[in-house]
Amino acid sequence: MNTVTLETTLVCPACGHEAPETMPTDACQYFYECGGCGALLRPEAGDCCVYCSYGSVPCPPVQQDGNCSC
Repeated sequence: MNTVTLETTLVCPACGHEAPETMPTDACQYFYECGGCGALLRPEAGDCCVYCSYGSVPCPPVQQDGNCSC
């Protein structure tokens, strides 16, 4: 069984603001408001959530089996 990391750092593509976040294990997060510039982040095409698009670590389901179960 793989160890799952729940801590990630989200980086806003608009302003570069970095924010440490704890990822949920039971849901995907589709929207995230940047604490720096207020931009509403959405997953990039092909990604299941904002953590996979803008985080330093992908979401827990992707870490576990390479697929998002959301």
